[in-house]
This record gives sequence, structure tokens and C-alpha cells, in this order.
Amino acid sequence: MTPIMKAAWGSLAISVVVLSLKAAAYWLTGSVALLSDALETVINVAAALGALVALRLSARPADANHHYGHNKAEYLSAMVEGALVLVTAFLIAREAWVGWNSPHAPETPFLGISLNAAAGVINLFWAVFLIRRGRSWKSPALIAGGQHIMTDVWTTGAVLIGVALVPLTGYLRLDPLIAGLVALNILWTGYGMLRESMGALMDEVSDPEAVAVIRRIISQNAAGAIEAHDVRTRTAGSVTFIEFHLVVPGPMTVDAAHEICDRIEAALRSHLGTAVINIHVEPEGKAKQSGVPVL
Repeated sequence: MTPIMKAAWGSLAISVVVLSLKAAAYWLTGSVALLSDALETVINVAAALGALVALRLSARPADANHHYGHNKAEYLSAMVEGALVLVTAFLIAREAWVGWNSPHAPETPFLGISLNAAAGVINLFWAVFLIRRGRSWKSPALIAGGQHIMTDVWTTGAVLIGVALVPLTGYLRLDPLIAGLVALNILWTGYGMLRESMGALMDEVSDPEAVAVIRRIISQNAAGAIEAHDVRTRTAGSVTFIEFHLVVPGPMTVDAAHEICDRIEAALRSHLGTAVINIHVEPEGKAKQSGVPVL
């Protein structure tokens, strides 16, 4: 089992544990805010299951029907998770509205706060782990899962403060008010997750910093060529796709041009990891004087 799959299974197990703690906190208190926190964690469990399926699918090698592999399956998982986050926001908003119209004091609030706090601490450590590892392993599914869990952490913190203040202030509508604020925060997070995943599925260009690095690597390893132009990049999971035109002197032999291409490809893969690189070699008459100059 790969490290990414182990992390995905870990997410599912931890989500179930956290959900159990939050459900118990709500059952003990009847707090609408704690219910909103528990509802978000239900989505965490569903998202963890979806990520497992997506990761298994994305790990499949290229085949006759998918020449470029199955890496985009992870973005589909992230989109589903973003959609589930939006659904959660509306469910929480509904509960907040009901609680606002029929406010009541939470029962044994500090016991519920203790259980929710324990769940929040577990989520914090796991979210940091997933985000760091997801970036290191270039896994959109793990990054999306970590970001979602991190919003859960902030939600838990706000809920804990609010529920603790209810018995201290005597303001019963503070409980549903916090639940409503939680819904707004989750709504914004879900929108961001959908926007990022949709961009990847639509082959949105890599971020400017990554493109600059790629252009610099080409420039530094293309000795013998004249320039590179029409550099295009995109990513799909852990795979980076790059294509460009390499202009070489007219008299250069095919072997010499191929050697330059091999050198550039090796340098790019050394920095990026898995990459699919297509280089179109052109004679010097095709130079645009606006591409990547060779250092």
C-alpha cells in the first residue's frame, strides 16, 4: 500500500473517531452549534470514502482508453468534497434558523465542550499532516481533505467559544448565531475547493511561480539550442505535463538536437518528479525572439 493510500485510510479512521466525539457532545448538550460541528464531520467521513475511491482510480496506469492516465480522478474527488461542503453549509444554516426561532440553553455544556475540544485537537494535527504530505506527494485529494479538516478545526474553535459563553452571558441565541457564522465560513471554503478543482479539470495553467521555474530549467539546460517558445504546462495530480518548441541551428544533426532534448527532460524530471514532456524541434528560421533564451 502506498503512503498516499495509507494517509487516505487514516483520514477515514480519524474522521469516524472525531464524528463519534462530536456526536456525543451534541447528544449531551443539545447545542445547535455543536450539532453544526458534528454535521460538518459527517461530510468528512463521506469525503474520506470518496478520496479512497479516487486515489485507487488515479493510481491506475495509462491504458487504451486513457492515454494520459487517470490522475484527474483526484480532482473529481475534490470537487465532490467541495459540493458536500456546500450541502453541509445549507444544513447547518437551516439548524441555525430553527435554533434562532426556538432558542434553548445547552445542557451540561462544559462536558460537551471537553469532548468537542478533544475532537478539535485530533483534527488539527491530522489536517496539518495531510496538507504537508499532500503537497509533498502532489496529491490534490489529500490537500483538499486537509483543507476541509482545517476548516473543521476553525469551526470547532468558534463553536467552543460560543457554547462556553452561552451559560456565562445568558444569551441563548448566541448558540444558533455561531452556527450561522459557521455555515457562512463553510460556504466560502466549499466555493474555494470547487474553484480550484474546476480549474485543474479545465487544464488551467500552472501557477506563475511554477512556470517561471520550468522556463528557467529549460534555459539553463538547452546549451546548443537558440531558444524555446510556446511553453505550455498543466498538472494532473502528481503528473506535470509540459510542451514547447525548441529552436536549434539549421545545420545541427538530429542526434545533437535529441541530446539537448534528453538533457532538458532529465533536468525537468529531476526537479518536478513525474512529468510528460513533448518537445518539438524547429530550425532557426522559426525563432520568435520572444521565447526562453538559452543561457
